[in-house]
Amino acid sequence: MEDVSYTTQGLDHLGLVAGVCRKIDLIEQIDARVGPTERKVSVGQAVQAMVLNALGFVGRPLYLTPEFFANKPVDLLIGPELRYEDFNDDSLGRALDVLYAVGLTEVYAGVASHAVQGVGIAPRFVHLDTSSFSVEGEYALPSEDPQVVQITYGYSKDGRPDLKQVVLGLICTYRSSIPVWVKALDGNSSDKESFVPIIQAYVEQFSGGETPYIIADSALYSQSNLQEMSSGIRWISRVPATVSEVGVLYEQVGVDQMEVSAQGGYRYLEVGSGYGGVRQRWVVVYSEAAYQREKATLEKQVSREQVQAQKALWHLSGKEFWDLSQVQASLSALEGSWKYHRAKVQVLPVSHYGGRGRPGVDQKPLRVGFRVEGEVEEDGGAIERARRTKGKFVLATNELEQERLPAETILEAYKGQGGSVERGFRFLKDPLFFASGLFLEKPQRIMALLMVMGLSLLVYAVGEHLVRAELARRGQTLPDQRGKPTGRPTMRRIFQVFEGIDVLRIEQKGVLHRRVLNLRPVHRQILELLGPDVQHYYLLEEEQNRKSQRLRCGM
Repeated sequence: MEDVSYTTQGLDHLGLVAGVCRKIDLIEQIDARVGPTERKVSVGQAVQAMVLNALGFVGRPLYLTPEFFANKPVDLLIGPELRYEDFNDDSLGRALDVLYAVGLTEVYAGVASHAVQGVGIAPRFVHLDTSSFSVEGEYALPSEDPQVVQITYGYSKDGRPDLKQVVLGLICTYRSSIPVWVKALDGNSSDKESFVPIIQAYVEQFSGGETPYIIADSALYSQSNLQEMSSGIRWISRVPATVSEVGVLYEQVGVDQMEVSAQGGYRYLEVGSGYGGVRQRWVVVYSEAAYQREKATLEKQVSREQVQAQKALWHLSGKEFWDLSQVQASLSALEGSWKYHRAKVQVLPVSHYGGRGRPGVDQKPLRVGFRVEGEVEEDGGAIERARRTKGKFVLATNELEQERLPAETILEAYKGQGGSVERGFRFLKDPLFFASGLFLEKPQRIMALLMVMGLSLLVYAVGEHLVRAELARRGQTLPDQRGKPTGRPTMRRIFQVFEGIDVLRIEQKGVLHRRVLNLRPVHRQILELLGPDVQHYYLLEEEQNRKSQRLRCGM
């Protein structure tokens, strides 16, 4: 009987991840920038291993990567002659060190640019934002290297002020959410100070070509930032409500003066502005949904203030004053603390005669005090003025040509923030992502790991874009979680569909054969959508047969 051995390895959705990495030439792009090393595991292969671990969604920290790959076809997913033991924490840590030494931003920018061009995306709009990532460990001493971020306490967007943190700046394409730029920042950095340097560094890579419009929230919008950005930077930003001109527009521009937007539930009006000495266009936007939310909040505030105001006036009515100026000062202080109410009171004299019993008819009081008596009433004018400001916000751009960038497009692009960079941060902060609790020995490695996290998001977003674009081109759909057809499935859902896919290894007389088990029609449809780079990891038997046929034909 022939000596044959059979083993199985888990493949699941990791072939999809490796296939997208192959499509964007992840290993080759990184190794080309790093240069030759004496390592068995190249830096590019180590990075692909970390990306596979991250997108495995199993919640394993980085140092447990060998455990993650113990029952995986490592030689198939990453490179021949490699074993799971090769991806220990020392190997991966040294790869992170090399990445830092070469230049994290430069490496990432090159990989991302190659990926975007490879899938045929030329983004017209990109979204910029930052988020904080909590870090375990002390990291007490600042590094002498000026490029190393300071891991320290700062404003935590995760609600963890008790932990030190590092901040990640992220730029993503509109709609496809592909991260084209990542930058690690100090834990106490502010968006107002960090946004412009990130934008300037991102724009420099275009070498004089037309740059995308940079879309950011109101942290970008300040006089100094607007003046610092050169004419080659095209931007769209929300204008802070604290800018005095915004408050004036809120009150002066009525909803009936605005144009109805093609995007349901919105209206807008365009005006010019020279804020900060920079010519720009402002778009005053009204959202019906936001108005209803803010109106309900206003009504709660008015009701709550009325209860507090009545209680305060009741306490005031129990006091006695010896001078009318004291009464007026107390009433003014009280009303000054109210936004939406005023006091309707009368001042009553309180006579003191100094003796017991009822005073005589002609008896004069020894002294006269004063007290207030009345009620709290709503200030209808103040409430109406506040109501007129609800549901409104202002967008600004330095693109002065309406034909190139209509107000309708400005609104649509800004609204994409939630489905672009904010979606990217939600992905990176997933509890199953290996960076949910960062702990590495050196700040340099944390910076490098943040870059790898960005690459993981890049691979995920590219895969999702490819599936959705191909579904649209072919007029096809895939079943969602409820079995209903959708043309915009998430990559997470596609990963779930591939659970339970195994590789059967058959070794006979020193020859290895592989067969992929449990492929169903829906899997083959997805593989057809993603193309040869992904099919390479699942259609092993078909590929082997094609090779054999080519060999026979060549004989």
